[in-house]
Amino acid sequence: MSKLPTLKDLVDSWLQADQNEDTRADIQTLWEEGNTAELERRLRNRIDFGTAGLRGRMEAGFSRMNDLIIIQTSQGLCEYINTQVQNAKSRGVVVGHDHRYNSERWAGLTAAVFLQKGFKVYLHRGLVHTPLVPFTVRQKRAAAGVMITASHNPKQDNGYKVYWGNAVQIIAPHDIGISSAIMSKLDIELSSPWSIASKRAFEHPQSLDVTDEMYEAYFRILKGLTAPISPNSTITFVTTPMHGVGNKPVLQALQNMGLSLQRIVVVHEQQDPDPEFPTVPFPNPEEHGALTLAMRKADEVGAAYVLAQDPDADRFSAAQRTSAGWHQFSGDQLGSLLASRILNKYKENGKSIDRLAMVASTVSSKMIESMAKAEGFNFVECLTGFKYIGNVASRLSEDGYDVPFGYEEAIGFMVENGIRDKDGVSATVAFVELVTQLETRGSSAFQYLEELYERYGYFETNNSYFICRDPPTIDAIFARLPFET
Repeated sequence: MSKLPTLKDLVDSWLQADQNEDTRADIQTLWEEGNTAELERRLRNRIDFGTAGLRGRMEAGFSRMNDLIIIQTSQGLCEYINTQVQNAKSRGVVVGHDHRYNSERWAGLTAAVFLQKGFKVYLHRGLVHTPLVPFTVRQKRAAAGVMITASHNPKQDNGYKVYWGNAVQIIAPHDIGISSAIMSKLDIELSSPWSIASKRAFEHPQSLDVTDEMYEAYFRILKGLTAPISPNSTITFVTTPMHGVGNKPVLQALQNMGLSLQRIVVVHEQQDPDPEFPTVPFPNPEEHGALTLAMRKADEVGAAYVLAQDPDADRFSAAQRTSAGWHQFSGDQLGSLLASRILNKYKENGKSIDRLAMVASTVSSKMIESMAKAEGFNFVECLTGFKYIGNVASRLSEDGYDVPFGYEEAIGFMVENGIRDKDGVSATVAFVELVTQLETRGSSAFQYLEELYERYGYFETNNSYFICRDPPTIDAIFARLPFET
């Protein structure tokens, strides 16, 4: 049995490997101050690479998100892709980033690792919303993709999300294979100082900028999926990107479908990307109070609906003014509304219902299953997370089904845009199309939801969560849970 390293061994190992002056100084100071408890938390256990990639607090330590962890992870991922994917270097990888602290730097470091190994890298310039990475993987037939984002996590966090060549988040056994490859490639191989390597990655001849090209293709597809909004529509929408990257793509997509800027009011305090998230400590549209500013703005301008995307714009929420006040739709309610929209379009186009399929996670409402039984289309339930929803949708597509919709109750929606992942922008467009069409017959989303309940049955879900930031405690909790294999 191997002997556990001492705390001094761990400190020395960190100081020897880390080139970042700030994080080196952080560990050095903790050691000099004798803060052994904090050093144990930071250094004893390594941050786990799983099917969601990496996500954690930005600070020094093997259990945190920092330059060293990004480089080591990229080295392992690069090695694994090269051994698993034919022509991986020429197919290339896609890298994008959001607006969080360190995101651009870490996108550059990720690209630098792959470039040094001879890979072509589609390195997006500027801020992009997360769905553009899998979209680019699919459009360019790349070997894989990496998005630097922590989605709706607090400002202290960042993450490293990995997509496989099928443009879907990775699942087993890739997560295990990548994790093993990371542990076998811990010695740093970058030949340049890290700060220089990150910047040079954006200038490398094999670092290709296809950002504008991909957004043009993305918006072209979105525009083709929705009917033009009636010029007689009088609905005003308030929208908020929650201090994230969604404002530009959302406004562009809404204008492309014919919604005038006079009918779109952006929450001024939240419209620009801001890594501090000053108005929302937890920038998740689901959180109680997260839409307070948007609802207040909607009251000021007389808007009927509030539209919200989380900071990396891969999730979507909405609220409607009713006679009883504001009603914020749950993820399951939005899922039911958007699924019905797809079903109605299928019927209107005369398509065969028996080749239609939809997917939802097992913790989501059973309303779509009830809808499928009544209407005759195929419904598949899968494990929680879009890594499973996307892969199930891909398999169904290979079996000859059309899978234009999938969702999970945590306000994630896959809406017929060619991406097997959640997308807050396409979900926003789909919702706006639905409510403007309902307007023409004197109805609304809230009223239509009641119609769906009467038609398919009433379904109610109620969930919550606990926040724990101590990995050993989390492991202990899950170790006590019974799992069946």
